[in-house]
Amino acid sequence: MTTVKEKLKNIIDEQPDDASYEEIMRELAFERMVKRGLEDARKGRVCSNEEMGHRIRAW
Repeated sequence: MTTVKEKLKNIIDEQPDDASYEEIMRELAFERMVKRGLEDARKGRVCSNEEMGHRIRAW
């Protein structure tokens, strides 16, 4: 099993040598958002496109 620390190291190692701090942080945040989204989907914490449309229009 891969630890969180190992996953973070892999993401960082995949970045180009000239990547900025901001670019690396953005990649790390993106990875976390995708993981959370997939976890939400697996647990049924989703809404339909129609419901999301209603929420957006309510903003």
